[in-house]
Amino acid sequence: MSQSMQAGFPIREQVTSFIEGRYTRLAGHELPVVFPGDARRISTLVEAPADEVDAAVRSARAAFEDGRWRRQPVEARQAVMRKVADLVDQHRDELAYLECMNSGIPMRHLQKGQIPRTAYNFRFFAEFLGQHAEKLHGQTDGYLTLVLREPVGVAALIGPWNAPLALTSMKIAGAIAFGNSCVCKPSEVTPLAVARFMELLVEAGVPPGVVNLVNGRGGVTGEALVAHPQVDLVSFTGGTQTARRISASAGEGLKPLSLELGGKSANIIFESADLDRAVDAALVGIFSNNGQQCLAGSRILVQRTVLERFVEAFAQRARKLRIGSPLDPATEIGPLAFQAHRQRVAGYVDIARADGAQLLCGGAPVEALEPGFYFQPTAVLARDNTARVCREEIFGPFATIVPFDTQDEAYAIANDSEFGLVSYVWSDHQPTVMRALSEIRAGMVWINTPMTRDLRAPFGGIKASGYGREGGESSMKFYTFEKTVMLPTVPPSIPRMGI
Repeated sequence: MSQSMQAGFPIREQVTSFIEGRYTRLAGHELPVVFPGDARRISTLVEAPADEVDAAVRSARAAFEDGRWRRQPVEARQAVMRKVADLVDQHRDELAYLECMNSGIPMRHLQKGQIPRTAYNFRFFAEFLGQHAEKLHGQTDGYLTLVLREPVGVAALIGPWNAPLALTSMKIAGAIAFGNSCVCKPSEVTPLAVARFMELLVEAGVPPGVVNLVNGRGGVTGEALVAHPQVDLVSFTGGTQTARRISASAGEGLKPLSLELGGKSANIIFESADLDRAVDAALVGIFSNNGQQCLAGSRILVQRTVLERFVEAFAQRARKLRIGSPLDPATEIGPLAFQAHRQRVAGYVDIARADGAQLLCGGAPVEALEPGFYFQPTAVLARDNTARVCREEIFGPFATIVPFDTQDEAYAIANDSEFGLVSYVWSDHQPTVMRALSEIRAGMVWINTPMTRDLRAPFGGIKASGYGREGGESSMKFYTFEKTVMLPTVPPSIPRMGI
């Protein structure tokens, strides 16, 4: 296949399914892959219809049943997974470039964050796999009770467009570490780096068929994948509305489901906080990754005694953020991922005004960078938490600031949301911090720190932010099932019937 060269790295002219270790069909419904920085078409995605999804699932099922991967010794699987991580490190700049070209995420963020995280996902699960111990119970007289964990089978792994490789690779690493096979479907908007990653998996020694890839829209390829009778479990990261459809489909097959969904996370800044650090972290929490992250601190709750100081500092810094090409290492904010999304984000400016919010900064596309999908870093001061910009996930560089007076009010506002993914708390007063831990209803709480992850710990949300968890033990529990074995230590007495 011919390839176009950009900045020294090839971009495939067509992105197709990757089944049994190779790219497949070259004809089918075509979707454009666009560089958000200038709206230029850089590749074409060929959508996988139901019959191609069927081929991918059957391939993964065959790989699982014949044991080409799951029956390999733990040490052999660990070695392959470490090799995957090494190859990601070696191809860091290429993978970052491909991710940048179809997502608009700044290269600096990808090279320092998301691509190293991809390598770490595989190193982490390789190490976790070697440390897990099975259970043995000896309390029942005359018996040993073994509790073993075995892989579930074929996993459908559906990744998002805001951190395509980092988050999809987390699912892949967790699934195959414990011996499963899988079929991945990245977003149709951002397929480039995930497709290249499939080649690196094969190069590292993952047997063909163990990890397959299909591409396409959720309503076509995604629905066929989730509903396929030979898919045993489903992991999805994405939007809440899509998750509801996936839940209904998976429920028909009684398939275990893990959902990591959206958020409208509260970033609570008390008067007892180090305000300079809180401003730094609030900017990172909402504007990094171009504002497109489920765990963004998009509702910034500020105690009224420090509100004026915070608003002035936050808005001033937001206006100075460097907006530009995501390929420029100096860029702090790049374009939004696609045009329809920018239009949606822009629409919330009028919604905010209609609800009586005050526009503090931003609020418009960046005309000088048209036809790219750029949008100014935006902040509004809402009257209260009933405003739509406080209730709905905007998923862009759009911060909503809400004042509060007391701790009771802060926690009531924070918990008054259909979401419950993460929350942030800024205070140097220990009793305030300790109370926050018990009052906040969210799957994760960060205290005096911007977002960070420990893969040993579970990550996930409550309410409309999903259910299920990802992380070492949590992933093991999802991607394996427990098998109990009763083993007599001496021949048991057996009643004789029919004599």
